[in-house]
Amino acid sequence: MANIQYYDVIIKPVITEKSMADMATKKYTFLVHPEANKIMIKEAVEKMFEGTKVAKVNTMNMIGKKKRRGNVIGTTAKTKKAIVQLTEESKDIELFEGL
Repeated sequence: MANIQYYDVIIKPVITEKSMADMATKKYTFLVHPEANKIMIKEAVEKMFEGTKVAKVNTMNMIGKKKRRGNVIGTTAKTKKAIVQLTEESKDIELFEGL
């Protein structure tokens, strides 16, 4: 496993209709490093966003989709998503405030 720092774990937030609806219950969705585990994701969220306490983390590996361009067939990159549930007394993540 590579030496992954906490600022390398979270790549970017996922902005979809479903993830925006989950924010009402303090669930936030992020694309994360493929080799990151749940403990690393929890520590990264708590360090990057002050005042947050993580209750639980759910992860899922997303396989690459098959794409075709002319005669060439390939796949898109595989990714890993994490859904982070914050505790009730935790602060909200300000990254999503203006959306």
